[in-house]
Amino acid sequence: MTIDKRTMFKSRMTITAVAVAAAVFLNTGCSDAPENETASGTAEQQTVASAGNIENQESDLTIDRKRLSIYQPVDLDADISHLSDNQQKMVALLIDAAKIMDDLFWQQAFGGEKSAFLNRLNDDEIAHFAQINYGPWDRLNGDAAFLSDVDSKPEGAQFYPEDMTKEEFEKADFDDKKGLYSLVRRNDKGELYTIPYSEAYKAQLNEAAELLTKAAELAEDEGFANYLTLRAKALVSNEYLDSDMAWMDMKTNPVELVIGPIETYEDQLFGYRAAFEAYVLIKDKAWSDKLSRYAQFLPELQQGLPVPKEYKAQMPGSDADLGAYDVVYYAGHSNAGSKTIAINLPNDERVQLEKGTRRLQLKNAMRAKFDQILMPISEALIVPEQREHITFDAFFANTMFHEVAHGLGIKNTLDGKGTVRAALKEHASALEEGKADILGLYMVQSLLEKGEITEGTLEDYYVTFMAGIFRSVRFGASSAHGKANMIRFNYFAQEGAFEKSEKGMYRVNMDKMQAAVKSLSQKILTLQGDGDYKGVSQLVEKMGVIKPELASDLAKLEKADIPVDIHFNQGKELLGL
Repeated sequence: MTIDKRTMFKSRMTITAVAVAAAVFLNTGCSDAPENETASGTAEQQTVASAGNIENQESDLTIDRKRLSIYQPVDLDADISHLSDNQQKMVALLIDAAKIMDDLFWQQAFGGEKSAFLNRLNDDEIAHFAQINYGPWDRLNGDAAFLSDVDSKPEGAQFYPEDMTKEEFEKADFDDKKGLYSLVRRNDKGELYTIPYSEAYKAQLNEAAELLTKAAELAEDEGFANYLTLRAKALVSNEYLDSDMAWMDMKTNPVELVIGPIETYEDQLFGYRAAFEAYVLIKDKAWSDKLSRYAQFLPELQQGLPVPKEYKAQMPGSDADLGAYDVVYYAGHSNAGSKTIAINLPNDERVQLEKGTRRLQLKNAMRAKFDQILMPISEALIVPEQREHITFDAFFANTMFHEVAHGLGIKNTLDGKGTVRAALKEHASALEEGKADILGLYMVQSLLEKGEITEGTLEDYYVTFMAGIFRSVRFGASSAHGKANMIRFNYFAQEGAFEKSEKGMYRVNMDKMQAAVKSLSQKILTLQGDGDYKGVSQLVEKMGVIKPELASDLAKLEKADIPVDIHFNQGKELLGL
């Protein structure tokens, strides 16, 4: 899972659209992409997105031109002077491999030939916006087309035939039907079948694997060299388990790489297929050392949760790996639309059960969003006397402890009938994200009281958290994390955790905020433990919405031209490689 990437999953409303809806209801991360290589005899039969066949696109916009500037440009660089010559050469090779992931994601998301498409856009601003979105669909506007004569983006992107229905898929019987690493296609008879990524993208993946193998020869950390070697084999074999296991064993490598088909958010039809992406990262050892001690407190924090003992009977591990990194290259899914600022991987449950996960905090990307977005938001919506409490340390910690807090609480319902996820069905993700947010604050408060967190005051974390709601809800309120944002915002409003000044700015009420954090923690943990689907449904229906007053406040941010997110100027040149 990744933040902020996951917050836009299945987002179907922009702030403008949300404002309209609220008023009605009154309540409520370049090179040319090579063509896909597919199994023999099938290339001509594959369905491609209608936008991929644009021949005479006139680049007419279907959106307000101001929207083209919602992404603030940021130079993505980092200090690599401490790396040896071989390590710097290795980083250059990793960036080259990442660029291949970028090309592959263009194919998965768009389906047409990227260079030809972009060359038809004779407006530089529109072409730039299309590159950020990896196609003609606005990712922070529910994937709405922003060019005239372009159809809606297929929910299944290019993972499935565009004319395939859910019903057809569900009734069909074929191998690897729900596979993470395969494309669904039709044969000459119109029947569905799958092609492994390792075959569909054979030439590109072989090239990427060769680059990783060369990088492994330059790696000075034995564990990282082993990971690169195994990941190279995974790209060409379609078997990723061994390399995921090896990734979990790395602790001392100064350079980090996340690469391959990883998250499934791009598949909005079923959420089965993984999209290609990559991050090339440089470890911040000083910050990572500072974070590493927090994991040991997880069992103690679990026992301190404000619920009866049966709701906290499961014991989280204390070996979670927390690290801080500077990203030097984003590619593919991680670079599309909103940019990720924290990673919690691997997603493979087999690895999680045996070895847990690693939490990577992307410090320079966080800093860019803090400086370029969160601070301007605070100037517009937070009362002047509390703005001094909005700090980067608090923003970083709130994001980090959100990820750590996923390990707290309970995974199986108390009635013994199964998992919380199964019991809460489509609402499980929203409640889980809400749990992570609110228990993240609980962890901060507890560690401050113990003296383990020495930076800042509780007010810093609360006020920064409040401003952060305004930032993240602009990605849309219909995703799991979006609903969680709104449930929390509306619950805080109900409990008086904040108030609005005469000038329409927000002030956090510390005493009531602390009480609201405790009571909402109790409510969410109890709903999860009880597997109370009806109760969660009522909570989402009542509070998981943007109401008119908030929509009006968010419109102020749009009017003030505050960016919604960032995009990167990046590459080997910026790093001096």
